[in-house]
Amino acid sequence: MSSAGAFFKRGMLCLTTVNTLKKTHTKRLVITVIGLLLTLNFYRAAAQSLGDPVVSITFGSGTATHSGALPTDSGSTSYTYSNADFPSDGSYTIENTTAGAGNVWWSATDHTGNAGGYMMVVNASVSKTDYFYKRTVTGLCSNTTYQFSAWVVNLLRSNDISPPNITFSIEKTDGTIIQSFNTGTIARTNGNYQWVQKSFKFTLPAGVGDVVIKMTNNSAGGAPANDLAIDDIVFRPYGPTITANFGSTSTTTTASACSGSPVSYTMTTTAPAGYSVLWQYQNTSGVWTNFTGASSTASSYTFTSPTLAGTYHYRVVTAQSANINSTLCRVASNELTLTVGAAPVASAIANSPVCAGTTLNLSASAGASYQWTGPNGFTSALQSPVINNVTAAAAGTYHVTIVSTAGCNVTAAVNVSVNAQPIANAGADVSVCEGESTVLYASGGTTYSWLPVTGLSDASIANPVASPTDTTRYTVTVSNGTCSSTAVVIVNVIKKPVASAGADKHITQGQSVVLNGSAKGTNVSYYWTPADNLSSSTVLNPIAGPTEDATYTLHVVSNVGCGAEATDDVFIRVYKKVVVPNTFTPNSDGINDTWAIEALDTYPASITQVFNRYGALVFKSTGYTQAWDGRYGGQDVPSGTYYYMIDLKNGNVLKGWVLVMR
Repeated sequence: MSSAGAFFKRGMLCLTTVNTLKKTHTKRLVITVIGLLLTLNFYRAAAQSLGDPVVSITFGSGTATHSGALPTDSGSTSYTYSNADFPSDGSYTIENTTAGAGNVWWSATDHTGNAGGYMMVVNASVSKTDYFYKRTVTGLCSNTTYQFSAWVVNLLRSNDISPPNITFSIEKTDGTIIQSFNTGTIARTNGNYQWVQKSFKFTLPAGVGDVVIKMTNNSAGGAPANDLAIDDIVFRPYGPTITANFGSTSTTTTASACSGSPVSYTMTTTAPAGYSVLWQYQNTSGVWTNFTGASSTASSYTFTSPTLAGTYHYRVVTAQSANINSTLCRVASNELTLTVGAAPVASAIANSPVCAGTTLNLSASAGASYQWTGPNGFTSALQSPVINNVTAAAAGTYHVTIVSTAGCNVTAAVNVSVNAQPIANAGADVSVCEGESTVLYASGGTTYSWLPVTGLSDASIANPVASPTDTTRYTVTVSNGTCSSTAVVIVNVIKKPVASAGADKHITQGQSVVLNGSAKGTNVSYYWTPADNLSSSTVLNPIAGPTEDATYTLHVVSNVGCGAEATDDVFIRVYKKVVVPNTFTPNSDGINDTWAIEALDTYPASITQVFNRYGALVFKSTGYTQAWDGRYGGQDVPSGTYYYMIDLKNGNVLKGWVLVMR
C-alpha cells in the first residue's frame, strides 16, 4: 500500500479547534476533527463515478470509552492526546461517547449509532491561526481528481460564540498551495445532535503525485466554540461516469444462469475519451480482481458463467491510460450481478413393474415445479403423480422436467412395465352339515394361498379339503408369478340340533313354574311332550302346573336334515300342601288327641320342632312319621300355647303357634 493509503488507514487526521467555555467555574474545551475530511469547498457532487476507497477511517470500535492516541508516524501536530472525557485546550481524544463531558455537549455516539464505535474529538487551541494537523500523502496520480468525505457533528447544546469552521489546504511538498477549501460554519442543531456529511474534491496538477494536507482553525477556542466530532472519513478517486451492462441494453445489470448449463455473457461499457478500462470480478474473498487477458482498451468482455451455484459480481474500472494500473487512480462502474442457480437433482422413480388394475406411483426428486409426459397421453404437474387402475397402455417411458427455484431445469426418465393380472376364481359358496367336510376349488394362476388356514387340509393348494366348525369366509390369493388377485368363497356350516330342557324344578300342589328350555342349530323347530298341564307345547319357555310329579321332554328337530332329533328332560317335583292345625286336645277321648299335620309325612327329610314359651324344646321329629301327642319325656305338657318351626327341606320353612288344651 502507498504511504497515502497507510496514512489514512492508520486513522490520522487529528485536528482541533479550541473552545473555551466560560461558565461560572468551568472551562470546557473541545473540538473534534478527524482525519482528512472536512471538505475543501463543500458541495453537492455531480453524478460521477467513484473509485475504491484509498483509505477509510472509522476509528474502530471497542468496549473501553477511549481507544488511545492516533499514530503520528508521518505528520505533525501540536496537540496532545488525552484520555479525559473532556480534553483540555490543545488536546484531543478518541472515544465512543461524549456522555462524560458534562451538559455542555450533546451525548453523542459515532456516526453509525454503534454504541461501541469510536470518533475523534478535539478541543481547539486558543490560537486562531494554528494548524492542528499536517501530513504528507504520496503515490497519488497527477491530473487525477479525488474526493474526500466525512461525517461531522457540532456537539454544542447552546448558541455558539464561535462555531466550528475549518480550512483544508492541499499543498505541494515545497509549500505551494494547490487548492484550499473551507468548511464554512457547522451550525448548532436544536433538540439533539445531528451528523452531517461534508465532501470536497480537488485535481492534482501534472507531475504532482505527493501532497501535504493541512488543517487550520478559522475560529479560536476557549469559549464554547469549535466543539465537534468527526467520523467515517473516506478518500477515493473521483472521475467521469462509467457504466457497465450485460449486453447492449443500458439497463441490464442482472443476469442468471444454471450451474449445470454454463452460458456466455458479454459485458459492455463506453470508456471516456483518453481513458482505459479494466474488467474485474469479485473473488471468493471479496477482493476485486482483473480478468486475465482482458485488454485495457476493450469496451466489452465475454466470459462463461461459473459452474458452481452462487452470486457473482462484476464491474469495469477506468482511469487515464497512463494510470490504469494504479488502484489509487481509477474509478469503478456500477456492479453487475450474475446469479448462478443450482440445477436440481435429476431423478425419477416408479413402483415398476406394476400389475394391471393396480396403482402406478411416479415420483421425481425435489424441485419447484414439474412437468411429466408419458404413454397413453399422460401429463402431470405434480411431483408424485398417481395413475389408478393401470392398463397395459400405461407401459413405457415417463419423462419429467424438474425446475428449481432458481429456474434451472433437468430432465429425468423412468421405464414402467405393466404385467397381466390373473383372474382368480374360488368356486361357488357351499353348505355342509356340522362335522362334515367339502373340497374347495380355486383356479386362474400357478400358485395359491388360502386364508384363514383354520379347517383346511392344505392352505397352499388349489383344492384343499375344508372342515370348518363354523361358517367361514375363505380368501384365496392367486398368482401367475408376477401379479396376483384374490377371490372369496363362503363355507356355510349348518349346525346340528341341540336341546336343553333346563334345570329340574319343584313346586307345591297348586303352584306353577316356567320351564327354561333352549334350542340350538341351524333352521330347527321344537316341541314339548307330554303337553299335559303346559301353557303351550311349541314354545321354549311354557308354564307348567302339574298336580303330581312329572317329567317333560324338549324335542329339537333340524328342518334341513342335518343331524338326528335332539331331546332333553326336565323333572318337576310336586310337593303336597302341608296343613298345620293350630289346636289339639290330648285328653284321651279319642277326638283330636294328636297334632295331626296333613301331608307332612310326604316330606321325609323335613324337621319339625315345638318350643314352650320359655324357648325350651318339647318336641322334635324328622319326617313326622308319628303325630305329636302333647307329651314330653313321657309326661303331659301343660295346657297352653306352644311355638313351632317346620323345615320342609325344599326351601320352605313354616312357623307359627299351636294351642294344647286338655
